[in-house]
Amino acid sequence: MEREKSAAPAPMLLSIMGVVFVAFLIIGIAMPVLPLHVHDGLGLGPFVVGLVAGSQFAASLISRPLAGNYSDSSGAKRGVIVGLLVAVASGLLYLVSLGFTGAPLVSVSVLLLGRGLLGAAESFIITAAVSWGLALADRGSTGKVIAWVGSAMFASIAIGAPVGSVLYGAYGFAAIALATATAPLLTLLLVAPLPAAAPAHHARFSFVEVVGAVWVPGLGSALGSVGFGAVTTFVALLFAVRGWPNGWLAYSAYATAFILARIFFSHAPDAIGGAKVALICALIEAAGQALIWLAVRPEMALAGAALTGFGFSLVYPGFGVEAVRRVPPQSRGLAMGAYTAFLDLAQGLASPALGLIATGARMNVVFLVSAVTVLCAVLVAAWLMRHPAVDEEPLRDDERKTTCPT
Repeated sequence: MEREKSAAPAPMLLSIMGVVFVAFLIIGIAMPVLPLHVHDGLGLGPFVVGLVAGSQFAASLISRPLAGNYSDSSGAKRGVIVGLLVAVASGLLYLVSLGFTGAPLVSVSVLLLGRGLLGAAESFIITAAVSWGLALADRGSTGKVIAWVGSAMFASIAIGAPVGSVLYGAYGFAAIALATATAPLLTLLLVAPLPAAAPAHHARFSFVEVVGAVWVPGLGSALGSVGFGAVTTFVALLFAVRGWPNGWLAYSAYATAFILARIFFSHAPDAIGGAKVALICALIEAAGQALIWLAVRPEMALAGAALTGFGFSLVYPGFGVEAVRRVPPQSRGLAMGAYTAFLDLAQGLASPALGLIATGARMNVVFLVSAVTVLCAVLVAAWLMRHPAVDEEPLRDDERKTTCPT
């Protein structure tokens, strides 16, 4: 039975990745066009633009505990289904908001409600998807599951942005609303035949207990994610300030290294330890940020972006393995919800903070500050190595084999 469990997850995890991909694709397609719709289409100011964009982040952060609790108590598959249905509702509200474009404040109020529902949907889907994958896989594949699901998330956001721009340019915001409503509905067909992981009926941790168990790896992940935010937000501006052409190449270098690391080394946190991998990769990420800070030629900045992507790619699953191992199996969903909330919070705070630094200093100083911040994640990883999870046991030989690429 154990052998069947370790052999079966690959196609199932691909299906779960597909669900996550669609969920974040509908998030990605709206990212570049919402500001245009609110500012140009509804004629509202920058504050409202920021409010609409940030409402999803706030709803996602607030709903993490509910998503984790529901996934643990009712089953991860049901959590994913709930998330998809809520996403459909958010798309329908997008459509309803278009009926009130003559009354911009009414229209944006409905749009805000839709954005809030989409944030809650994202929270349910990603939390339940990771918990579902962990339940289907063997104990030695924790890091691989987190890495695979995370890859689907980042890839869909990267692809969704240009797709959304094309749809908006050709058909307007109505196309974005229709895609948001229909894509999750179609994805339910992918979810339906997948085997459900039975919810655990043992006593579960409360949210406060889970946060107490995972806050250290969560802090490490949050600190490590600052490099990601620095590249995605400021590297194009650095290229523009320096007069270097083709700033988009930095995003490509980052994304390529990120994906390659996930493909070839996703087994590493399970095989050699999450904290050890997080420490090594945070050092690589910090080196990449330092290289961008010191760059005098665009090639140096591109190399720094690639190192940042490679390092951050395994920082998140590395600390994620440590988070999961610090809670009992019946609280995995809540643990991933709490752990991911640290990443949400960091991404919500890091970019504005780095922007303030960039306002009062040269643009490259942003990457120096980011490098120092990421180095703090190294200290967190070192602490975790000295304080391993008390219930952590070495993998058996048959379990270790399942973590190695074939």
